[in-house]
Amino acid sequence: MTETANRLSPEPGNRGSPAEDPVAAPPPDLDAFLASVERRAFRLAELALGHREDALDVVQDAMIKLVRYRDRAPVDWPPLFWSILRRQLTDRHRRNAVRRRVMSFFGRAGPTGEELIEMQPDPSQDPARRHLDSKSWQALGQALRTLPARQRECFLLRELQGLSVAETARAMGCSDGSVKTHLSRAMTALRNQMEDWQ
Repeated sequence: MTETANRLSPEPGNRGSPAEDPVAAPPPDLDAFLASVERRAFRLAELALGHREDALDVVQDAMIKLVRYRDRAPVDWPPLFWSILRRQLTDRHRRNAVRRRVMSFFGRAGPTGEELIEMQPDPSQDPARRHLDSKSWQALGQALRTLPARQRECFLLRELQGLSVAETARAMGCSDGSVKTHLSRAMTALRNQMEDWQ
């Protein structure tokens, strides 16, 4: 797990490479495909869950589950992986909600606030800019977690991962029209919540 955590943790100044382009054809072997999506999947999971360790676990579980489908054509791996990751995120949200309810029932409420996402800023920027970037990333993470699950999933897959409408629909198991509706509603809600950051 430590090796996976080190590989998945975003490095300062590393914003992705052309090899991680979400629209590029998937690599011909599964190991290369998983290596190409691991950072993006981690960032998506961390943004959705707001907790680094949960994000690492979810991405690792999604990768393990994808190995069962290694005999499928490489072109099927991206939507399949994002679909598996989406279901893993939903399961983790449910488990965390049940855990909070059980702990509060026994009088042991969790921490007073959710852990905020820590964005790794570019070291060449001045400290004020890094602080502003970090705060805006945290605000986006908090705003995303207030969205309904389908809207949040659609926004993460479509806007942050750059999947097409058809790929997003396939990953979410819905129609193209539903993707457009969910995305439109998510964007409206996020614009309203993020007015201070525009």
